Amino acid sequence: MRRRLANAYLSSVISISLVLLLVGVASMLLVNARSVSDYFKENMQVSVLMKDSVPEEKAISFSESLLEERYIKTATFISKEQGQMELAELLGEDFVDIFETSPIPASVEITLDADYVSSDSLEVVKAEISRSPLVAEVNYQGSLVDALNANLSKISLILAFFIGLMLFISYVLINNTVRLNVYARRFTIHTMQLVGATRSFIRTPFLIQSAFQGIFSAFIAIMALIAILFFLRNGFEQLFEIFRLDLLLLVMGIVVASGLVICVTSTYFVVNKLVSLKKAELYY
Repeated sequence: MRRRLANAYLSSVISISLVLLLVGVASMLLVNARSVSDYFKENMQVSVLMKDSVPEEKAISFSESLLEERYIKTATFISKEQGQMELAELLGEDFVDIFETSPIPASVEITLDADYVSSDSLEVVKAEISRSPLVAEVNYQGSLVDALNANLSKISLILAFFIGLMLFISYVLINNTVRLNVYARRFTIHTMQLVGATRSFIRTPFLIQSAFQGIFSAFIAIMALIAILFFLRNGFEQLFEIFRLDLLLLVMGIVVASGLVICVTSTYFVVNKLVSLKKAELYY
């Protein structure tokens, strides 16, 4: 009998742990949703083309001064020679040799803070940078910005639906697992009632056990999640340019809270229901 109970408890813990692992993955996506969006926005480049008459020293100084602006994340100076080399790699040396002088002006490639990557904000940024007498033109792909923001909005909605579905499925699965585990002991509950045990007295040991079960299952799920992240970090390092590992503690808290709350609440309602059953109903 003890072996049977131990096997039932172990299978229950494993089942809940696997479900909580899904909660952990969903939570990791949820807390990093903003980071993913910011990553794509902050990698969109804006080209600041300098006037041909501007000396290289002034252009370099101007690119360094751009970093002081609140909306600039990075600023990289591209000399005429470097620009010509990049054009030659793209179009071939023969095509570049057609021009007597370099057709590529010195430029500064900048990336913006994610909050400024929208059509309206980019127009303001463009106007501010264009005020400089050193700047000939400021270019960015407006259609790309609109498409990026539209697609990120769609992805956020899909992600929110996916996470909500995952959490609902997790609740249902854990709730059913706990129900089966408690229901298997319905005759024990009935025996306790026969000797005069109150509802709270019957309920307390089940709630304590379910709390430990939820915490233990959450611990296993967290260990599995850390192992998955470690594997991903070794194989996909670029992924961790997007995901913030400092939010892992928050994810752990969500997993523990989910396991604890779902297990305890499910046990509470199941025990209350079983206590209310008549003897004849225990067999169905």
